[in-house]
Amino acid sequence: MQKQWMEMVFHWKTIFTFSISLLLCTARNLSAQATCPDITVTQQLLKEGFHRDLLTKVELDLGVEAMGSCTVAIKEHLPTGLYVDPYELASLQQHNLTEALMSPDTVDVESPEYVATELAILIYMKPGPECDHCFKAMLPVHCRYHRPGEDDGEAFAILKSPEVLIYCHKSVPSVECWKYSEVEAPCSVRNRHTCHWNNVTYKLVNKEVILQIPVGLKQHGALVCVVTLLTTLLCSSLVLAAVCKHGHFSLV
Repeated sequence: MQKQWMEMVFHWKTIFTFSISLLLCTARNLSAQATCPDITVTQQLLKEGFHRDLLTKVELDLGVEAMGSCTVAIKEHLPTGLYVDPYELASLQQHNLTEALMSPDTVDVESPEYVATELAILIYMKPGPECDHCFKAMLPVHCRYHRPGEDDGEAFAILKSPEVLIYCHKSVPSVECWKYSEVEAPCSVRNRHTCHWNNVTYKLVNKEVILQIPVGLKQHGALVCVVTLLTTLLCSSLVLAAVCKHGHFSLV
């Protein structure tokens, strides 16, 4: 009888110890989540037509000391229907307006959408003037030509949600909850050494960004070819007539 009593006491003691450990772990996880800063991301397209500007704003709820030691970047994944002109991007970087790295770093700006490849662009954000914890980045994007449509003259390019990367130069207690999601990326455009960034979760304020691109209709293909051919013949005839009338020819 005493042996059974001892076994029962030991059994309940084990259950009590396990329950206390579980509660402590849960409380520790909830505390870590509570100290995790809130991050919000807003994206919008500026301008109209085939040449647009993608404006991204990130609001990071960190302390003033932490803000001074952390760098924020976003990684955009452009679909095949969009591209970034590397020469335009180099000019913007030269004037310290936009800092970004592309992969691949060579882009065929003349390729149509159906033969192009996707682009990954790492954009280093700058502090925004709106508030002390705001960052922003502007990326010029261009629409590629698409195949003619069947019924309507529209095509769509859907932008995926960007990745938000944060790199802190010194240890910040409030960002310990990000340590599980480290990725490797260049430290900056000028410093290509690899840094360990935190790929953080965030709240997207607006809906996904969708670009509406005008395209031709297949049933207009024959008409377009005929008009193009006639226009080419007419312009070539006018140029040839002008050369014959005003040109000076001599036999050597």
